[in-house]
Amino acid sequence: MTQLEDQAATQQVTRRAVELVDVDIHPVMLGPDMARRLPERWGRHLERYGRRAPFVTDLYPRPRNKGMRADSWPEGGIPGSSYELLREQLLDEHDVDFGILLCLNGHDAGYEHPEYDAAINRVVNEWIVEEWLDRDERLRSCISVPYDHPELAIAEIERWADDDRFVQILLPAAGQEPFGSRKYWPVYRAAADAGLPVAFHTGGYTGHRGAGWPSFYLEEHAGYGVVMQMLLTSLVCEGTFAAIPNLKVVMTEGGALWAAALRWRLDDAWSQLRDEVPELDRLPSEYIHDHVWFDTQPMEEPDDPEHFLQIMEQADLEDRLMFATDYPHWDFDTPAQSMPRGLSKEQRAKLLAGTAIELYGLPTHVDRA
Repeated sequence: MTQLEDQAATQQVTRRAVELVDVDIHPVMLGPDMARRLPERWGRHLERYGRRAPFVTDLYPRPRNKGMRADSWPEGGIPGSSYELLREQLLDEHDVDFGILLCLNGHDAGYEHPEYDAAINRVVNEWIVEEWLDRDERLRSCISVPYDHPELAIAEIERWADDDRFVQILLPAAGQEPFGSRKYWPVYRAAADAGLPVAFHTGGYTGHRGAGWPSFYLEEHAGYGVVMQMLLTSLVCEGTFAAIPNLKVVMTEGGALWAAALRWRLDDAWSQLRDEVPELDRLPSEYIHDHVWFDTQPMEEPDDPEHFLQIMEQADLEDRLMFATDYPHWDFDTPAQSMPRGLSKEQRAKLLAGTAIELYGLPTHVDRA
């Protein structure tokens, strides 16, 4: 027995309650890894023609370091491409019990040929399993799907749904059509039938807000919440939640406190125009509470912590808000320094772990050395 094996054998393993779940972590698949894993036909296509969509770190506009933490660049790679560095800087340093991986490499694949799109998402999921989930029991992930080709997306969901390390389906915030469109309902039904939430993450097609390209990254970053409001409005008004009562949705990296004003606006409009959407037999705010979860990154936080608590109550977020670091992006949030002020012990526990445990069916206790 080697010294390391001897140390491992004598380490005391303790069982403890889960206290921290990070619901927004970004691994990144390098281009050569994708090309190597793709079927020969699509590997040649990638080598010769590339992809129509820009690579995730080349999106416009971006600040310095391509929008990443300056210390998150591994030697010979890009932020998010190194499991070892992610483990060191996030999982170990902040004692994360469970982390949800959201790989964005397939986000813009809808630009491509349907079979190319499907192949990209398939190899992304295979890579996640082999290079991340198989290496660390703390990690969970999303199923990347070719969302603009529903029959292919459903096949990808069915391929991975039995692996309980996949805890949700990943879609961007913008597709070829508004995401309330019935085109996407078969994907949502497949996810709901598999017991998996659908997570919408900022990104996707470039018509972000219908107002043209932003001139500054400040505009882009501040506009994430606007995009999410448009997306959620589409889901509610198109009757998506009414038609799929077991659908659960997570709005990721788009803020959350705006949900209060949106609920008020939708409820008021529905009270006057409800005969236009007879399939909505309840207040829009009730559909939002029953079907929608949010994360904390990037969070709108007023100067007065009491105002945050008031808006959180008005938005009905008590059991719908989950903690996110957004690693390895530049505005990474630590659990020790970025929590909204004024939360009670119970509210803090829900936000850091309890709500995510319930939504994703995670264990409440873990064994740790």
